Amino acid sequence: MSDQMDSQKDRASAWFRTLRNDIVAAFEGLEDSHSSGPLADQPAARFEVSATKRASQDGSDAGGGLMSVMRGGRVFEKVGVNISTVYGQLGERAQAAMAARKGIPGMKDDPRFWASGISLVAHMQNPHCPAVHMNTRMFWTPHAWWFGGGSDLNPCLEYDEDTTHFHGVQKDHCDRHGDHYPRLKAWADEYFYIPHRNRARGVGGIFLDDHNTGDWEADFAFIQDIGRAFLPAFVPLIEKRRGATFGDAEKDAQLVHRGLYAEYNLVYDRGTKFGLETGHDANAVLMSLPPMAKWV
Repeated sequence: MSDQMDSQKDRASAWFRTLRNDIVAAFEGLEDSHSSGPLADQPAARFEVSATKRASQDGSDAGGGLMSVMRGGRVFEKVGVNISTVYGQLGERAQAAMAARKGIPGMKDDPRFWASGISLVAHMQNPHCPAVHMNTRMFWTPHAWWFGGGSDLNPCLEYDEDTTHFHGVQKDHCDRHGDHYPRLKAWADEYFYIPHRNRARGVGGIFLDDHNTGDWEADFAFIQDIGRAFLPAFVPLIEKRRGATFGDAEKDAQLVHRGLYAEYNLVYDRGTKFGLETGHDANAVLMSLPPMAKWV
C-alpha cells in the first residue's frame, strides 16, 4: 500500500507541474498576442522562475518547488504560478488545526505530512480584465489523504456574460464526474466571503476541500478536470477585455478592489496560513498579494 501511495504522490506532483507549464505558456502567449489597445506598445513580459525551499526545524530536506512570477507586462501587471511538493512533520499549531478540521486521530503521535499543489493568482493591467485565483492540491498524512482546490473570478468591473462563461466552463468540467457543481459553487460563495466587509471578494467560482471518496483514481481525475477548466474559463475573458480603453476612474476602482483581495488573503485564506505555519518560502506564500492597492 505504501508503494502504491508513493506512486500516486508522484503522479499528482507531476500533474501539477504539467498544469503549471500549460498555464505559463498560455499566459506568455497572451502577452505576445496583445498587439492593439492599451499597453500594446510595451515589451511582452516573461515569467521569472526561481526555486523555493521549505525550512525544516532540524535542517533536513523538507521539499520545495518553483515560484514563477511575471510583472509589468502588456496584459498582466503581476501574475504568480507556483508549484510545490513539501513534506516533513507538522508543528504543534498545524497539528491542532488539522486534527480539528479533519477530525483525524493520532496526529500528535505521528505528525508526518506530504503536500503537493499548484497555486495561481493573476492581477491584470486593464481594469476591464478580471483578476483570478486558482489552486489544486493533494494532501497526505499517515492517517488520511485528500484533494482540494478550485478557482474564483475577481473583477473590479463586472460583466454578467463573463461571469456566466466562467461558471459555465467550471460546471461543464464538474459535470463529467457527477452533480458536484451546485455544492462546489455554494462552497466557493461561502469560502471566498469577507465577513468584516459583508461581501464576497468576487463573483465566485468553485471550491472543495477534504475531498476523499475512497477512490483515489476517481478523485484524482476529478481534481485534474478542475485544473483543466481554468484556462478555457479564464483566457477568453482576457482576450475579450484586454483591448478596452480605461481611465483614472476605472484604475481607481481596480486598486480599491485589490484592497479587498489583500484583506481576504491575509486574514482568512487557509493556504496563506498553512504555508507560513509550515515554514514554506514566505515570498512564494505571499505572491498572491497585488503589486498596488488602495483603501478608501
